[in-house]
Amino acid sequence: MRIPIEEVEHIARLARLRLTKEEKERYSVQLGKIIEYVRQLNELDLARIPPTSHVVPLKNVLREDVVRESLPQEEALRNAPQKEKGYFKVPKVLG
Repeated sequence: MRIPIEEVEHIARLARLRLTKEEKERYSVQLGKIIEYVRQLNELDLARIPPTSHVVPLKNVLREDVVRESLPQEEALRNAPQKEKGYFKVPKVLG
């Protein structure tokens, strides 16, 4: 299966790509194969398959949050390149 060259040109224009005539021909065939594959997938009966976000179970590998004493202000600012009145001093970003 092929898709029309005009569609390949339209997709290339949207992606801001310049394609040679040979590339347009090749992508016409390749994109047609992709569309044909998706059509095959659409024929599958997935009514009893639950939606998933991951194919394998995920496990959180982070440690538990534990409340503890926070870092003293002086220690937090110790290596700051610039500080002022107990805060980090950074360049102004917004007008």
